[in-house]
Amino acid sequence: MSDPSTLVAAAKPAVFWTDRADAPTPAEPLHGSFSSDLCIVGGGFTGLWAALQALEDNPGRSVVVLEADVCGSGASSRNGGFCDPSLTHGFLNGLKHWPAEIHTLERLGRQNFDDLLDSIDRFAIHADVQRVDEVSFATSETQLEWQQEESETLTAHGIEHTLLDQRAAHAVAHSPTYLGGLTSSDIALVDPARLAWGLRRAVQRIGGVIHDHSRVTQIDADEQRIRVGTDHGAIHAQRVIVATNAWAEPLRHMRRYIVPVYDHVLMTEPLSAAQMADIGWSGREGLADAGNQFHYYRLTADDRILWGGYDANYHWNNGMGPDYEQRTESHELLARHFFETFPQLEGLRFSHRWAGPIGTTTKFAATFGTKHGDRLAWVGGYTGLGVAASRFGAGVALDLVDGLATERSMIEMVRRRPMPFPPEPLRSLAIRTTRNALAKQDQTGESGPWLRLLDSMGVGFDS
Repeated sequence: MSDPSTLVAAAKPAVFWTDRADAPTPAEPLHGSFSSDLCIVGGGFTGLWAALQALEDNPGRSVVVLEADVCGSGASSRNGGFCDPSLTHGFLNGLKHWPAEIHTLERLGRQNFDDLLDSIDRFAIHADVQRVDEVSFATSETQLEWQQEESETLTAHGIEHTLLDQRAAHAVAHSPTYLGGLTSSDIALVDPARLAWGLRRAVQRIGGVIHDHSRVTQIDADEQRIRVGTDHGAIHAQRVIVATNAWAEPLRHMRRYIVPVYDHVLMTEPLSAAQMADIGWSGREGLADAGNQFHYYRLTADDRILWGGYDANYHWNNGMGPDYEQRTESHELLARHFFETFPQLEGLRFSHRWAGPIGTTTKFAATFGTKHGDRLAWVGGYTGLGVAASRFGAGVALDLVDGLATERSMIEMVRRRPMPFPPEPLRSLAIRTTRNALAKQDQTGESGPWLRLLDSMGVGFDS
């Protein structure tokens, strides 16, 4: 078997999606003091969607986006590009936390998904969008039982899906680890960096102003305006949206509800025609496995395999930064699992390795809040499914700052925040204990006392 340490060491420590010569030139940083109707802090998917929707809904509105790095440089371009309609990290999680509203949430999620794809078409955003099915594979007897139970629940609620036996699972892709699977309704696979870059161009085209390298250091409010300050300037705005997700800044209050968990990713070199034939996968579906600690994987336009997930890591006191982006042991673990899943690809090399923070909450889905008399709204915590849900979160945040009692702004998911995370050292202890319990559940199929306690409290953590 290929040596994981050698393969990982040879991979470029960079995000594949943004490691391109045609990346957009950063916008000028903010210098000076200006006024605007709406200031958006954070130039990722949420911030860019908020700017775009604000300008489309009210073309006369002045909108400024302030980004600490370069628009799209955070989680928005570090993910796998799985654009899932779910707003609730899957139907089962939504059913668990918001049973009375689950079908409303499903409908809103589907409408948001359709509107997202429509915007991509209208603004001619070239994000390599592929409409595909999503398949989750059972790789243990326990996971087979879980998928049978999931199928029964989905059937009871009229949710389209297909339960696969081992033969049908192997028809999707050839792996000795597959015992069965479950196919859910269509998703889209996108190039996340090109989506972010396209949204950026669309915002600028219809009148939005973007400032990169403009980290917000302070937000203050009086009765008339909210001052959003950077090291070299300020925006005096009527309304403010904070869309910093896992970074949870400059509002430290967000850190009570959103923690950053680092997700690790490998990208292979392009597969040859013979290698593609060896693994099947002719439908180019978005794939994952069904454990608590799971891998997600997909094909790119040039037939590389993106392989990520499983070994998610939280660092003390919401630790973040470049030092956490190249964790050798995590990438080597992913490499071993890759060749266990596809042993026929022995000899394939990895071209890129990277990591990035996922903002998660105790309910696995986005959470919202307001300040300064509801003139400021914040949103974050998409727990790895934010490519589409971030557009919905942006729309809700706009409703909140504009004082609009819409269907989406009045749902319980928006009105009631999840249980906050405890402070350190209990935060690290709780997350570590939960991760160990999830790993044990993958092995035994039993929830155990800790997971049962969390379930009774209506909280939990993603792997």
